[in-house]
Amino acid sequence: MLSCGAVVLRETQAGWRLLLLRAFTHWDFPKGLMEAGEEPLQAALREVREETSLDDLAFPWGEDFLETGPYSRGKTARYYLAVTKRSDVSILPNPETGRPEHSEFRWCSFTEARRITAPRVRDVLAWAEQRIGAA
Repeated sequence: MLSCGAVVLRETQAGWRLLLLRAFTHWDFPKGLMEAGEEPLQAALREVREETSLDDLAFPWGEDFLETGPYSRGKTARYYLAVTKRSDVSILPNPETGRPEHSEFRWCSFTEARRITAPRVRDVLAWAEQRIGAA
């Protein structure tokens, strides 16, 4: 199963900030399973919009992506690198269940993101940081 999402970045006076969402005790980027007939990038855009209300994503580094190894019952996560100009995020209910999948969001520096995420997510952080030249 392929889960698609994005490392959503926002440029601030203090440097790049990444959007992380918390589900239970796990912090991760917005993502979710592809639907029938969707391409991975379409799924990533839909998932970010459904989970955060962000709908202005741009891809200044192109459509490159990083996939994680299998996790949580064999899922693979594919992340694209996207930029938003918006800082306002709304944690929206899942269209199927009517309940939000996440309980909190946070705009983090790379340093803070490394501190609160699991190793699988930290690998994605390292890729994103290298890709944008922030390392």
